[in-house]
Amino acid sequence: MPKVAFEIIHPERRNTSVVFASPHSGRDYPASFLRRTVLNQHSIRSSEDAFVDKLFDCAPRFGAPLLLAGAPRAFIDLNRSADELDPALIEGVRGVGHNPRIASGLGIIPRVVANGRAIYSGKIPREEADRRINTYWVPYHTALQKLLSDSYARFGEAILIDCHSMPHEAVDNVERSGVPRPDIVLGDRFGAAAGSEIVEQIETVFLEAGLRVSRNTPFAGAYTTQHYGRPSRRQHVIQIEIDRSLYMNEQMIRPNNNFNAFRSLLREVVARITDIGARETKLAAE
Repeated sequence: MPKVAFEIIHPERRNTSVVFASPHSGRDYPASFLRRTVLNQHSIRSSEDAFVDKLFDCAPRFGAPLLLAGAPRAFIDLNRSADELDPALIEGVRGVGHNPRIASGLGIIPRVVANGRAIYSGKIPREEADRRINTYWVPYHTALQKLLSDSYARFGEAILIDCHSMPHEAVDNVERSGVPRPDIVLGDRFGAAAGSEIVEQIETVFLEAGLRVSRNTPFAGAYTTQHYGRPSRRQHVIQIEIDRSLYMNEQMIRPNNNFNAFRSLLREVVARITDIGARETKLAAE
C-alpha cells in the first residue's frame, strides 16, 4: 500500500483564502499493486498528473497550503465520489444507473489508464476497494475539507485551486472542433462551482502570463468541483488543467527542456492567484 494518504505543505504564515490541491500527482506505486497489474511500470503512470506537484510547490511561499495525494491515480482516483464503484472491476458491485466515468472505466478504483488500457486481468474483491477508500480517499477528503473550513473561519471565504494536467491529444481534439487550442482549461462546472468574478480574475492572470485559456471545454470539473464548489456560501472551486506538452515529454513521462521556464512562469501565476484570495478577503472584511 502507498506509504501516506496525503501530504500538506503549510505556509509559514497563512495570508490568503486560497488552497491548492493536486489529487492526481501521487506516484507511490506499491509493489503488490505493480505485481497485480498487467501493465508495465511505465504504462501504469500514463494517467498520472506527473510533476504537477512540482509545478505548484511554490504555493506555500505565497501563504497558501498545498495538499498532495500520496496514492497514484491508477490505484485510487481521489477526484471521484466514494460511491463511483465499477461493477465491471469490483466483485459484488451492482450497476446503478448510467455514470459515464464508471462506464469508461474511470471510477474511484480505475479499471483502465490512458487510451483505455486495462489495469487488471480480472476483478478485485470489494474488500480491497473498501480498504483503499477508507485508507486513502477518506483521509484525503477529510484533510481537504478541514483546509477549506479553516480558510472560511479565518477569511470568510475559501478558494480551492484543484490542479491537474491534460494530455496534449485532448487539446488537439479541442482545436479540431474549431475552438482555439488552449494551454489552460479552467473548470467551474459552467458557473456552478465558483463565482464568476473569481474565475474571471484567475483567467486574467493566465492570459496576462501569455497563456491561451478556455473554460469548461473539454474539462468542466469532476467530483471535487461538484462537491466542494458552493459559491453562494463563498466557497469557490476552480479546476485547472495544464497542457502537458508545455512542460513534459508525455511518452517518456519526464520533464522536457521547457520545464524550468514553465515552472518559473507558473510561479508568477500562483503568486497572483494567492493575492486574489488575500484581496477578496480584505474586501469582504471592509
